[in-house]
Amino acid sequence: MMISKSLIKNRLLDNDPPAEALSNVNNHLIEGNNMDMFVTVWCAVIDLKTGKGISANAGHEHPALRRANGLYELVKYKHSPALAMIEDIPFSQREFTMEPGDTLFVYTDGVPEAANTKKEQFTGDRVIESLNKNPDAEPMEVIYGLANDISEFTYGADQFDDITMLCFRYNGPQTSNDEDDRIA
Repeated sequence: MMISKSLIKNRLLDNDPPAEALSNVNNHLIEGNNMDMFVTVWCAVIDLKTGKGISANAGHEHPALRRANGLYELVKYKHSPALAMIEDIPFSQREFTMEPGDTLFVYTDGVPEAANTKKEQFTGDRVIESLNKNPDAEPMEVIYGLANDISEFTYGADQFDDITMLCFRYNGPQTSNDEDDRIA
């Protein structure tokens, strides 16, 4: 995973669009992949001056988006296969725009697949329900709130997968002298 992260970051820093970056990294990872390992990725570049973004999804969970003063909803669409599975495949990408106050929430499959002692999974529905308990919460509060709900749900069960979350609120353009106000 760390190799994948570094390769993707380098491609994005070279100004590859997300789909092209994933395609290049995919082919690099396939070389010598004798253990049939793969990695899922949701990759996006957002221009902080305009809120315009481009994303590509390689077998990853669907992101959740909350429009300003709204509720979180999953952004569902067909995505490409995970990286290191099929050589030379094209990856699709989507354009989106974030308005001031919009919040994006991205997470690994360990979040909805977290299981309790009865082997019941937390599920995507519970993720959205947890996010919408306090939709106006600041990004760190969102993460802590969901982590707490997962802990309560899985109490007494062993964790079998990583639980990684990212929450990003777009506050709108800010005055900056930086030439590159993109985040990846």
